Amino acid sequence: MLDNSRIKLGIAPIAWTNDDLPELGGENTFEQCISEMALAGFEGSEVGNKYPRDPAVLRKYLAPRGLSIASAWFSAFLVTKPLQETVDAFTRHRDFLHAMGARVIVVAEQGHSIQGMPDRPVFDDKPSFAEEEWQMLAAGLHRLGELAQEKEMDVVYHHHMGTGVQTAEEIDKLMKLTDPALVSLLFDTGHLAFSGEDPLAVLAKHADRVKHVHLKDIRADVVAQVRRERLSFLQAVKAGAFTVPGDGAVDFAPVFAKLGAMNYAGWFVVEAEQDPALANPFEYAVKARRFIREQAGL
Repeated sequence: MLDNSRIKLGIAPIAWTNDDLPELGGENTFEQCISEMALAGFEGSEVGNKYPRDPAVLRKYLAPRGLSIASAWFSAFLVTKPLQETVDAFTRHRDFLHAMGARVIVVAEQGHSIQGMPDRPVFDDKPSFAEEEWQMLAAGLHRLGELAQEKEMDVVYHHHMGTGVQTAEEIDKLMKLTDPALVSLLFDTGHLAFSGEDPLAVLAKHADRVKHVHLKDIRADVVAQVRRERLSFLQAVKAGAFTVPGDGAVDFAPVFAKLGAMNYAGWFVVEAEQDPALANPFEYAVKARRFIREQAGL
């Protein structure tokens, strides 16, 4: 059973304003976003492109709403750019998150990624790393992990559609190549299901590495369309491939049971990028919060 005292519930602002597709939700303000998060019953948030990056300013907005920062996405380019470029950017990102009280740093390798390319089929053109690149990725993540630990924080790696670490096999390889003391795993139900993997199997295999959780669902008919029509990741998002937990094809009951059995402690972050003109962010946030209460007892 999940321990309510060990888990915090957050939601990502990407449902209100999409960082990769700024035209989705461009009219939604930062203040509306965080107010609706709080009204829906969440206690935290990840960071979107409309959030102030001055910690003192951001805290002034979040505190009256009872919100805190869980983490924020960081794009690494460990296999395509000089290491120091990623290190410098990561250090600034780390210091901002540390000032906001976050304990984990979400990292995803963007070298060769096609997730932001509007016309590249997400399944057909998915990149793969050469062996030398795998070694570069592992070494670079170890360096980022060391920098995170300077602030008593953890790097949590985000497997993601359209990148070199997407499939269960690729996650296995990354976990094998990296030191558990320096690199942990972000477990994302939606990206695994989208990729055709079994989220529960991945969670069971790497339970000891999971330190951050994204709760995301998929619409199976849309994912089938994405594969059939050779759509890009961004086209998939616009088509409605993702939705909130309980509104799609993912079976969350065994996932919640496993997370409870492993005594998971940390954040559950609802993340479901959709077109807010078609899927009202507040209504879907309320739907997600109700589902988590009913199914996970939180």
